[in-house]
Amino acid sequence: MKCQRKKTIKDKHKNIKTIGLFIFKIKFTLYNLLTITPATATTAEEPIISIVYTQENASQWAGIENRLQAIGVKYCVISLDSVKSAADWGDRPVLFLPNVESVSPAQAIALEEWMRNGGRLIASGPVGGSSAPGVRQLLQSLLGGYWGFSLDSPQKLQPLSEITRNLNSPDELLGTVRGGVMIPNTVASQTAAVWDAQDKLPAVLTTERSTLLGWRWGVDAASGIQTDTAWLKAALKRHLRKFSIYMNRVPGGSQNCSTSVVATTPPTSRTPPTPPPQITATAPQPRPLPIPNITFPHSDEAIDQLEQRVRLDVEPKSNAPISRNEAIALQQQLENLIGRVESAHLAAAIHNGNSQVSKAQQTQFASIKSGAPVQSTEQVLTQAREVAKNLPQLIAQKQYAQARSNWVMAKNSLWQQFPVDQKLAQPEIRAIWLDRGTIVRAGSEKGLAAIFDRLAQAGFNTVFFETVNSSYTIYPSQVAPQQNPLTRGWDPLASAVKLAHQRGMELHAWVWVFAAGNQRHNQILKLAPNYPGPVLAAHPDWAGYDNRGQMIPPGQSKPFFDPANPEVRQYLLQLYEEIVTRYQVDGIQLDYIRYPFQDPSAGRTYGYGKAARAKFQQLTGVDPVNISPSQRELWQKWTEFRTQQVNSFVAQASEHLRAKRPNLILSVAVFPLPEQERIQKIQQHWEVWARQGDIDIVIPMTYAQDTLRFERLAQPWIASSKLGSTLLVPGIRLLSLPTIGAFDQIQLVRDLPISGYALFAAENFNNELHTVFSRTQGREQGRQKEPIPSRQPFAAAASRYHALLREWKFVSQNDELKLSAIAAADFNTQAEVLQSALNQLAAEPSAGKLVAAKASLARFQFQFRVWMRSQSVANPYQVKAWENRLVAIERLLRYGKRTAGF
Repeated sequence: MKCQRKKTIKDKHKNIKTIGLFIFKIKFTLYNLLTITPATATTAEEPIISIVYTQENASQWAGIENRLQAIGVKYCVISLDSVKSAADWGDRPVLFLPNVESVSPAQAIALEEWMRNGGRLIASGPVGGSSAPGVRQLLQSLLGGYWGFSLDSPQKLQPLSEITRNLNSPDELLGTVRGGVMIPNTVASQTAAVWDAQDKLPAVLTTERSTLLGWRWGVDAASGIQTDTAWLKAALKRHLRKFSIYMNRVPGGSQNCSTSVVATTPPTSRTPPTPPPQITATAPQPRPLPIPNITFPHSDEAIDQLEQRVRLDVEPKSNAPISRNEAIALQQQLENLIGRVESAHLAAAIHNGNSQVSKAQQTQFASIKSGAPVQSTEQVLTQAREVAKNLPQLIAQKQYAQARSNWVMAKNSLWQQFPVDQKLAQPEIRAIWLDRGTIVRAGSEKGLAAIFDRLAQAGFNTVFFETVNSSYTIYPSQVAPQQNPLTRGWDPLASAVKLAHQRGMELHAWVWVFAAGNQRHNQILKLAPNYPGPVLAAHPDWAGYDNRGQMIPPGQSKPFFDPANPEVRQYLLQLYEEIVTRYQVDGIQLDYIRYPFQDPSAGRTYGYGKAARAKFQQLTGVDPVNISPSQRELWQKWTEFRTQQVNSFVAQASEHLRAKRPNLILSVAVFPLPEQERIQKIQQHWEVWARQGDIDIVIPMTYAQDTLRFERLAQPWIASSKLGSTLLVPGIRLLSLPTIGAFDQIQLVRDLPISGYALFAAENFNNELHTVFSRTQGREQGRQKEPIPSRQPFAAAASRYHALLREWKFVSQNDELKLSAIAAADFNTQAEVLQSALNQLAAEPSAGKLVAAKASLARFQFQFRVWMRSQSVANPYQVKAWENRLVAIERLLRYGKRTAGF
């Protein structure tokens, strides 16, 4: 096959007859591709693709339209400025973003929702490259990768078989193009074309619902018209072949279409049009049950604002200087990722029981993850170690761009090597928040059963079921004024308890505590924006206020109860008592157990409810509305007063509910801000609740877009000595997080001294995640059910230690454990003694057996550091991971002592 370089836009006026035949062939092919019969040919008049117009691609619009007209398919033009919601992306099945680099957070979230409704996305160029970090990450997740760096010179495209099947003439996909290297970042990413150079770097990426072209489509200086049209045709066929008819609208989309064009003549040069203002069409008839498919955010302040997310970007082609501290951090990150990959493989190996089988499976799986040449895990690890080793030298030579490029490529290669097709999980808390939106969309017990089947298959053992939200209960309540209008007619909580228990899962009722309403929920229910929720509407004196007298603080969307109001507290306790006595829930999770976010230094404070003001004035003689942060002593008393209202309610709820259900597990979802900053901003002092034993599990919402940031958020609490015997379970947010990124964070959790993780939320638990989780932690037929650490801490401790023993034996059998014969004998003896003590405690718990197990563990931990001195030199990460897992066992014993009452 030869590249057809001469067929570019410069000679498009030559040989009109040939072009006419070419267009006829394309149109004929498209008709056959899309299974259009003469009887349904009129459907072809409907646009099947929307093209996004923005000021960024306005100068390129003549070339873009020339190519679109050459294809001969009708299209709509959507102005990016008109997009505010998912509906604004239109109801065509395919959306094309040609060279769009600036996308707002709201537009990115809307795009994700539009795709979740069934839309398919084609994009070209460095998509979102000029957007906020959180937006870039979300777009990367939707597209399965991103533009890594530009090529220095034009290169030939080399299509792979996946995409060449989509055209009758694969030769049309060849061409010499000036573009960039695409970096895949999900396990579902497929490389559809590579640059025909020595390294065969990715040029086109695909996922089930997207295609990303690695050049600026429609720009003559980047690519010719024939290459561009061939690739767009291939992408269109790829995304439309699953449609049974030519046109299948995306549910919920509007008829947004600034212009609608179909070309039947050869392309000619045109002035770039400015799409006219959007005209609101006649409102369609409402559906019988209008349940919008939207994202229900967990927190306005820290999570809902994409532009506020923190991500540690490494731009491959940036030649900005790298400081010494940055160099150390980059090197350490890479070495830790190498350690996590090795640790995951070791865990997978002991589940397989045979190192050779394990390695064969790993290589086989690696070969299908991308179109790049297959490399073994050992090859990738060796190369990554070399990159980490050479980073300081490159930086010393001021080769900053090369250092960054090497780092990014090594990271992505390592991510591809995680054994995501093998069982490797130890007994742990695997929790997921089942959000209100997903419950509403389930619509019935049958719909909910499908969700629980899916979660059970993926290995989850704990579900936080959203039960009270914005003062609405998900179930028909005799205490709360209203059930959520979107769940009336059935009892989702009763169904959830039954379905979870049938599948061996725990069901914890997730309740909003002091957040009393939600403007977003008002919009869904078509209520007034400032409606405070059904409880505050009936009891306005129960509300809290800011220092300006507003119930909802500026920039936020939720009114809050006054925690100092005794009637509020009594109402909430009665509500939670109803839940734990009417339903056999296994636990209660307290969310929004705080005040709204404040900034005292900027004069934005909260907590001035009627009851709070009266109580504080009674205690101090001063109305808190009359004091300011500059009055340090009084302000500190006011802060302590509000903090104590939250602390005392947690203690009161714990005592009250456990009197009703002694085996109830109480958990809290909290912010991972530094302790004193958190007290000043939201009066949430959860270390006190943990230390006093008021709660069983603390879940810091350590939501981050990269593993390093996640670790930095979680580490202070992992190392904290202020949590008493309470278990720590970090939260991981799935929205905009690539699947392999989520897996990487979970692998880090498994190598730290903690007993599990919680995922937010079920709404974002997609098919790709389900596949990976089912393979790595899903239930195995015929195997005994694993203990849940929060419910069976002693059994979980014994089981987790047994997994450690198997790893040590596996490493020893492969001659990789650096111990002398005498040390090895001593190690094995002490390891067996500890196993026996833990097994006895798990079989028949008693105070005496717990003392014996703790003593044996303490001795073993002390000796372990001595035994592993040489091993630490060879593999420091793995030794530290083993030490961490011993600490996790120690913490399970401490937690078990409290819950067992020893």
